[in-house]
Amino acid sequence: MIYLAARAITTVFLLVGAAMADRTGEGGATIGSLSMRWDGQWYWVVATAGYPADLPLDATGHVTQNAWAFMPLYPVVARALSFLLGGQYPIAAIVVSLIAGYVACLALYHLLHARIDRVAALWAVALFAAGPLAALFQMGYAESLFLMWLFLALLALVRRRFGWLYLLIPLMGFTRPGVLAFALLLALYGIVRWRHRASDPLPARQIVHIVALGLLAVVVGFSWQWIAGIVTGDAGAYMKTELSWRRSWIGDDGGFVPFDGFVQASAIWFRVWGLPEPLGYVALALLVVAGAALLLFEPHVRRLGVEVRLWCASYALYLLLVFFPQSSIFRLLLPLAPLYGALALPRHPAWRWSMLGVGLALQWWWIDQMLVLGTTFTQIP
Repeated sequence: MIYLAARAITTVFLLVGAAMADRTGEGGATIGSLSMRWDGQWYWVVATAGYPADLPLDATGHVTQNAWAFMPLYPVVARALSFLLGGQYPIAAIVVSLIAGYVACLALYHLLHARIDRVAALWAVALFAAGPLAALFQMGYAESLFLMWLFLALLALVRRRFGWLYLLIPLMGFTRPGVLAFALLLALYGIVRWRHRASDPLPARQIVHIVALGLLAVVVGFSWQWIAGIVTGDAGAYMKTELSWRRSWIGDDGGFVPFDGFVQASAIWFRVWGLPEPLGYVALALLVVAGAALLLFEPHVRRLGVEVRLWCASYALYLLLVFFPQSSIFRLLLPLAPLYGALALPRHPAWRWSMLGVGLALQWWWIDQMLVLGTTFTQIP
């Protein structure tokens, strides 16, 4: 019921958004057209045309935006379902997102209920299902499917059912980027288990699983780059494709450097806001320190368990390493959704209802800014 109620509210928001888009000059806007905007179009291209064997180039010889930036599993599943729906890929894509979002909510509930009480876990699911990015559950994006695999994988790790991870890791890896963060999680998890082996026995069988799964996650994490290189004949095809999305912001900066994206963006955004660029570096450093302190010391977060905290730390570090923060940063933070458990722990009803209200307000803001008004590369959802 929580998920259905949240989807009903999002549907109303999308209906209002479509009507507003019509009035602002985007004639014929519908829920379907809003739900298939931006990356939804790219997944549609993958589903119907596949991946280019020859990388598209601009006049200066740089690789331009193309389908290699998008993993294949989501469009393949949606394409398969579309055959049952009269070839209607957009409908199939949204159905896949809706179903995967529901399963993700169930998995999140069980993941959190392993550490916190039932009511708090339900409230966490409500905050997640109706939160600022909840429209993605009704869009042609791969987020719902990735979150489903991720929460199931974290649940398997918490329950120490390592066998399931041999299936879930490849499914994650070919749905969206981010499985390398799971490899880091497994490495940190193994270290923590080893340090506490006196009080929490670590059998040799589990050591083998943790090491093997970590290696599997690394191989899967780099496999798409290898596949793109083999198909196109360019070993750097995937990285060049990913960097093409940054070119609108920073031009040709010579290639990928770890952490460089956040450092450059800190200066760019503070310049856009009319603030001194050095303050951007200070703000970035303070944000990193605050995030680390939150995961290490905040009592509500600590109650979520070591697996959730290690995942959040691993994924945050992964983003810092590889991402260039822009408007899509909000969407890329969704894998940190288990932290909703900490937000739901305070028992006062006014707190929980106010957090739900804030989430709904921000959800409308996101739909309005990214889908209704979003027409440039600075408003990418």
